[in-house]
Amino acid sequence: MKIALLGYGKEGKSTENYFKKHYKDVEIDIFENFTPTEIQTKDFSTYDLVFRSPSVPPLHLPNESSVTKYFFDHCPCPIIGVTATKGKGTTCSFIKSLLDSLDEKAHLVGNIGSPAIDILDELDQNSVVVYEMSSFQLWDLQKSPRVAVLGQLEPDHLNIHKNYGDYLGAKANITKYQTANDYLVYYQENPETVKIAKTSLAHKVPYPFKISSEVASAIKLPGNHNKDNALAAIAAVASFKNISPDEFLTNFQTQIIEGLKNFKGLPHRLEFLRELNNVKYYDDNFSTNPSSTRVAINAFPNDNLVVILGGRDKTENADLPEIYELLQAPQVKNVILIGESGHALAKNYQDDRFIIAESLKEAINIARQKAESITPAIILMSPAAASFDMFENVYDRGDQFKNSISSLN
Repeated sequence: MKIALLGYGKEGKSTENYFKKHYKDVEIDIFENFTPTEIQTKDFSTYDLVFRSPSVPPLHLPNESSVTKYFFDHCPCPIIGVTATKGKGTTCSFIKSLLDSLDEKAHLVGNIGSPAIDILDELDQNSVVVYEMSSFQLWDLQKSPRVAVLGQLEPDHLNIHKNYGDYLGAKANITKYQTANDYLVYYQENPETVKIAKTSLAHKVPYPFKISSEVASAIKLPGNHNKDNALAAIAAVASFKNISPDEFLTNFQTQIIEGLKNFKGLPHRLEFLRELNNVKYYDDNFSTNPSSTRVAINAFPNDNLVVILGGRDKTENADLPEIYELLQAPQVKNVILIGESGHALAKNYQDDRFIIAESLKEAINIARQKAESITPAIILMSPAAASFDMFENVYDRGDQFKNSISSLN
């Protein structure tokens, strides 16, 4: 067997390990550091399989695959797939926690967990897989999960997708191949999500919906968006059990409350770090676009906020007006700006609340000074931009922020 790996990140390395374990005579060629044009002109006709990494656009080759496509073809158990512009990881984690409370053999894979191919040998028909699915993983998928969760959709990754329509088309694949025996849990307050849901053959389960105050109080994460993520998870697990959310809430309330309480949140997603000198610190470094930063700011409507914001913009600064507008929320008292988009924002908008910092350390020191002068207050790092101008990746940015905050005294 001869395999080409287009990209050699986390999924590429897992794919190499999997096939070397299962095929003694496998030959694997690795392609890295190429442009889309370069890879499209290569001849892959001699390969049995060509695995593209998630961020490599589909080449539409007859022998082309991906970890996601291969996993869907070989998975022996039901898959709960989750996609949205933001909130996928949190929703998946809520689902996993609910399944754990029901003693299901649940596995979490995709962007949030291990590469799916890593767990393929562990699965049997009694397992259930929770798969966080980005637009890149869905791009050329030709099968859909038994339970699909489609959250709120907004423009994102347009530096890689041809346009918003291409992005939405990729997201729609999560339900495109579903049948009437499958379930689609969809966010009914987003027009793009509703539009895709109307095309689905699956049994449709809209959210949000009403829950009791007892169940609601078990959700420990701040913000209405996290309540919606929890509701999507409840609907998804109910669908997995082939019952309605109402029936699930009635018959499994104890387990639902346990599952919701047990999930305390994900790193870098509106994560509470500590309180010092009457100032609370939150890490929201996974907010890489304006819509997710808006959600983070709106999660604290009655607090004094000092926001750390900025990085590499994914729209060539076309979204600066949106960022400036969301920063007009009355709770935002100061904005410490870093990175390329931070400098661009300060240049384009004169605002007395804006302060430029040349490093993350300087930004934290300024934010702390401002917050401690208006206590009680919250320092929220929610960049509304990518990390690559100053950091290795979003995890590096978030980890540096967390480490800096933990060392404050």
